[in-house]
Amino acid sequence: MSTAKKHLLEDMTFLEFQERMGEDPVILIPLGSQEIQGPMVPMGDFMLTREIASRVAEKSGAIAAPTMPFGYAEYFRSVPGGIALSADAFRATLRDMLDNFLDHGLTKLVIVNGHSGNAPLIDQVIRAVRRDHDVLVPCINLWRSIPDALWQEVHGEFGKKAFAHGGDPITSVYLHLFPDLTRMDAVEIDTQFGKMIDLPTAGLAAVRFQGTEIGLPVNVDDHCSNGIAGGDASRSSADKGERFVDHLVTFCSDFVEHMRSVSSSTKAKSKGEYAA
Repeated sequence: MSTAKKHLLEDMTFLEFQERMGEDPVILIPLGSQEIQGPMVPMGDFMLTREIASRVAEKSGAIAAPTMPFGYAEYFRSVPGGIALSADAFRATLRDMLDNFLDHGLTKLVIVNGHSGNAPLIDQVIRAVRRDHDVLVPCINLWRSIPDALWQEVHGEFGKKAFAHGGDPITSVYLHLFPDLTRMDAVEIDTQFGKMIDLPTAGLAAVRFQGTEIGLPVNVDDHCSNGIAGGDASRSSADKGERFVDHLVTFCSDFVEHMRSVSSSTKAKSKGEYAA
């Protein structure tokens, strides 16, 4: 029988988890999305968050909760196969997930978010948790935590310009973690983007007028034909994906170690004590 310590909550019996509760463990809350990523990689980008969170938990001794596979991705709902939650449903589900741990006195919770569209709603939820429980729940936005220096190291002079939907880091990370699910032969990059109200679309939330972005509810298929919304997947590779994953696992594991050493309660700092 293996004596290795389990790091995935879904693999534990309730007795095994109760035993780990005595350690005041750091619990990872992985979030992702089911959305179009282009013609070359699967829609289930939550698989990437799940795998990275698993590696972080194994390396750091944290416990990874099951990954929520659906996110807030209103601009992708127009493409069949995507499963997007409404803003209200996302907030309510995430709050329920956190409360299930908070109700048992587990306060060292860290959200590991693999879908940038979730970020504004996550902020609303963790502010409500602070208000209601006096507990601070940090959120690591995975892809945005890759430093500029690594982008330059991996992509040379192109650098962080490679960071775009339908490009990196998602495509390279898929090539590293799930090469059998990728179809790089299907990469075809749009050279022209769409128009709305007779103005060119600028990403998934705006159009461009006299060089300035004007907010507009743009859907992905308003902007491009295949989900490659400004990315260049032809630059992606498994080696680059390995570099991204190695960095993220190390970075997140370091943060877990930091969380072990601090209190997550807002009461740990007196109300009269402010930073200079």
